[in-house]
Amino acid sequence: MITAQVPADWPATEEEARAVQDALRGRVVRDEPGPPPGTGHVTGVDVAYDDARDLVAAAAVVLDAGTLAVVAEATAVGRVAFPYVPGLLAFRELPAVRAALDALPCPPGLVVCDGYGLAHPRRFGLASHLGVLTGLPTIGVAKNPFTFTHPALAPARGSTAPLLAEEAEEVGALRTRSEVKPVYVSVGHGVSLENAVAHTLALTPEYRLPETTRRADSLCRRALRTLGPPV
Repeated sequence: MITAQVPADWPATEEEARAVQDALRGRVVRDEPGPPPGTGHVTGVDVAYDDARDLVAAAAVVLDAGTLAVVAEATAVGRVAFPYVPGLLAFRELPAVRAALDALPCPPGLVVCDGYGLAHPRRFGLASHLGVLTGLPTIGVAKNPFTFTHPALAPARGSTAPLLAEEAEEVGALRTRSEVKPVYVSVGHGVSLENAVAHTLALTPEYRLPETTRRADSLCRRALRTLGPPV
């Protein structure tokens, strides 16, 4: 586990953070298909918080995209980098997430974020922000639709529906298990929505959430536990 540092020029106010989103949003690549599902590496990133100590732990877990076996993993812990503000959560998490990715001993391939890409009120969630900063292909797979709604999905695995908002064709609801609540898939950077959905289905052979997310969630929580109780 490594220590994540908050950059000296990191935004400190809501106005500064929104200005960064506005400046970077136009750099999101939307016209590339991204890596084919089932090939190379695919990496999950997730974070867990220790509110008592104002700490955040990030985990990056690399899987073989064909077998879903773990190839490598890394964790980073640092101070929470920004106050809690809906729509600006990426600013709390990115320094630790980037530190965990940088600590990996191999290329991450496609990065799957437990959160949003373009399915975000400002069209620039964590997956998009991370993709622009790193140049990596990224997608967001969220548990909830945030501010969006969608039509009813068919009950079968693989059923999809658009999220209803401006530019709704860029984001979507996806049922990864029959008769189970859907997940919410969106382009982050350098990946098409069709490819993002295909990757998500490939990563959910048994459970609602992608294996990347499940393993990264477990690892970042474990990283916090290794710190011991607050003193």
